[in-house]
Amino acid sequence: QVQLVESGGGLVQAGGSLRLSCSASGRTVSDYTMGWFRQAPGKEREFVGRISWSGGITYYADSVKDRFTISGDNAKNTVYLQMNSLKPEDTAVYYCAASALSRPTITRQYDVWGQGTQVTVSS
Repeated sequence: QVQLVESGGGLVQAGGSLRLSCSASGRTVSDYTMGWFRQAPGKEREFVGRISWSGGITYYADSVKDRFTISGDNAKNTVYLQMNSLKPEDTAVYYCAASALSRPTITRQYDVWGQGTQVTVSS
């Protein structure tokens, strides 16, 4: 079983950038599809994007497309979420997750979760 730890969250002004990291241990992330989700106060956890290690294929929610980019580093067993042009509505706790499926987009399709990292975007 893989264990996931997110880092890189913080406070940023609107229009700024942050890069989140998701470090995996216990098993290589190349065995999984890695996803990013976020949850704002009082809202359900929502899908942000995912990366499939076979071919490095990425897929994003419409709300973040063209602003966020997911990438991975096999050598470091780490997945990244680069967030640009941040908006106040991007404020949430961001989670990375691992799935054994090839194209998972909902929470119940993911088997392992990190503890989350807070991202706050001020206006």
